[in-house]
This record gives sequence, C-alpha cells and structure tokens, in this order.
Amino acid sequence: MKILVINTGSSSIKYELFEMDGRVVLAKGLVDRIGDQNSSITHSSYVNGQEQKSKTDLTIKNHADGLENVVNLLTDTETGIIKDTSEIDAVGHRVVHGGEAYSGAVVITEAVKTKVKELIPLAPLHNPANLQGIEVAEQFFPEAIQVAVFDTAFHQTMPAKSYRFPLPNELYEKEKIRAYGFHGSSHGYVSKQVLNLLNKPVEETSIITIHLGNGCSMAAVKGGKCIDTSMGLSPLGGLMMGTRTGDIDPSIPFFLGTKLGMSFAEIDKMLNKESGLKGIAGSNDMRDVMEKRAAGDANAILAIDMYTQRIKKYIGAYAAELGALDAIVFTAGIGENSAELRKLVCDNLEVLGIKLDEKKNAERTGGNHAIHANDSQVKVWVIPTNEELEIALQTEKVMEKELV
Repeated sequence: MKILVINTGSSSIKYELFEMDGRVVLAKGLVDRIGDQNSSITHSSYVNGQEQKSKTDLTIKNHADGLENVVNLLTDTETGIIKDTSEIDAVGHRVVHGGEAYSGAVVITEAVKTKVKELIPLAPLHNPANLQGIEVAEQFFPEAIQVAVFDTAFHQTMPAKSYRFPLPNELYEKEKIRAYGFHGSSHGYVSKQVLNLLNKPVEETSIITIHLGNGCSMAAVKGGKCIDTSMGLSPLGGLMMGTRTGDIDPSIPFFLGTKLGMSFAEIDKMLNKESGLKGIAGSNDMRDVMEKRAAGDANAILAIDMYTQRIKKYIGAYAAELGALDAIVFTAGIGENSAELRKLVCDNLEVLGIKLDEKKNAERTGGNHAIHANDSQVKVWVIPTNEELEIALQTEKVMEKELV
C-alpha cells in the first residue's frame, strides 16, 4: 500500500511517500515559498536505499501549481518512483484543528471539509491552507482515498477539568471555547515509542512528552492517553516559543490596546510573531540564542532562563497531576538536537526523581536513546519525532477499516 502524506502550509507543501508494507520512505520533499518569485522544490527519492536529491528554483503561482510539480517529480520517467498517480492508494493530510468533532483520523467527505472550514476561526493560519491542500490533492489523486489526520485528535481524551477554561458556561456551550492542544501527531508518536520502551503495562504508565521546536508544547500522558497539554484554544498558549509568548497575564492585551493604542491585529502579530525567544534575545533560532548566551549576552541568558523555567514548571505541574512519573521525553528540532538545553531543563529536578547522565546526553545518535543516570528514578529519553510516519500509520488504519 502506498500512502502520500501532505502537510500544507500557507506558502508551502511538505510531502512524503511511503510504501507501508515495509514502512519504507520512497520519496519526500518540500515546495517552499509558494506565490513568491523565488519559489523552490527540494525533492528526494530513494532507490535501493540510495538517496537522489535535487533542488529546483522556479516560480510557483499557487498550491495547485506546486502539487502538479510534485506529481511530475514522483512520476518522472527517469527519476520517478511511481508510473502513475493511480498507484497511490491514499493521501493522508495533516489538518491542524478538528475541534471536538474528531478524536481520530477520518476519510474526507464533503461534510468533513465543511467542518474544517467551520473551524477556521479557531485556526485561521492553518485550516485554510490544510483545506486547500485537500481540495488540490483531490484533483491530482482522484482514485486515492483522502484522509484527514488532526493535530487536535490526540488531546481529545483530556477530561473537562483540563480542557475547560473558567469562563461563563455559554462560551463553551455555544462557541466551543476550550483547550484543544496541538502537535498531537508528534505527542502521539513519541508517547507510543516510549511506552514500548518501558517495562510495564501501558495502563500503569505516566509520562510527559516535551515537543520543542519553533513551536513548543507538552503533554501529560497517563495509560497511553493524554490527560493534559500546554497549548489551549490556539497554538499561542503554554510554553515560551520561538516567536510566541506562551502563557502570559491575560490583562496584557488590554494594556497594549488601551495604554499603547495597539489594534487587535497589531497585538496578535506581536504575541504570535514578535515575542518568545525573538522578543527577548532578538532571534527565534535556538542555535543563535545559545551562541549569544555562551558569549555572555545578557538578553540571551535571560531568554534561556525564561524558556527552561517554564518547561520545568510544566514538568512539576504534570508530575503532580499524573500522580506518578515513569519518563519524560524530549522531541522535535530543539528537543532532539540541543544537549545543552536538555541539561538546563533537567538541572535541579532531582526532587522529582529526574537525574541526567551528562555523557549520555552529549552523545549524538540518530535514534531513540536514553539520557538518564543509572540511579534516576524517572527515565529520560530523546526520541526523534516522525509526524509524517504517524500520519501515514493513522491513514493506514483508516484504510484497513475501509477495505473490510
């Protein structure tokens, strides 16, 4: 079974083609800067385990144009992986917001597309692009089953005490204002990975997953199910991030509006795109900030102190909420690659039974690896996330039900 995974952004298409029988990646790539004169396509195909990589600079007018180029690369007579689009059995789409309607992946119907459109106010930066990706894929892969895999689905197991905000009831009942959580494919994937590494029944496990990229979030997972997560109604809440504030005093937007005369649009832009590491240290690239910190830059030092403190606070809160703690898991770009950041997060957490082995932490390996000390009560793992594979696996499950 061949499954194409598509992750459509406002100006990009990330894709990966899997042969599910052996969990093999056949091709992957990125269509970048759609609608810009300086668009590009980076494409890799894998033949007999050998990667053939290319990058093409061209003008890509829109998503339909971008996906047509992807189809041409996949079916190219010399370097293509498939002869015809009919070889693709299903297309799995990342859809950021599924609201309360979806707790798992579903076959895309007109009703599903309508619901994704209805949820645009809750994810105005993501759902429109995801919907556009679906509609374009339907044109180019008419014989494939289209499947939606929602970022919010993994968190739908949260109890009301975790997802409700202390606002008037009618705001939840009529407007569905609540915490939904995001990065669900990542949290779901790495939590399953670590559960397989723990020598105990799944229903008895308590873990914390820590997704640290430009966007950051955490989840408390008990018995394999999410019971709490740091992001809320939108991806703005929770941890300090590359350009987003995370949790702040809710009166700050009112102050910005009344005292400084900022508009809603200006406040939204500041909180989402000009804050976080960028707002404090001048850059949202963790590598740059860590270099500045090492050179003694006061703002970079403060930014990292703030960043790690907030992660520690959530670890403590989730440990109390879980009532036990078997493992914490670092994942995503920063979580997987910054040994120094992991060390700073775990410093002084012995009170929670977390003790790092600095030598293990400093080792660079490509797969899952433990970085806790031998006498640490809580296991500490670095597990590379694979959201594309998780989307493919969920799509495969939907396909199996369809084919019964």
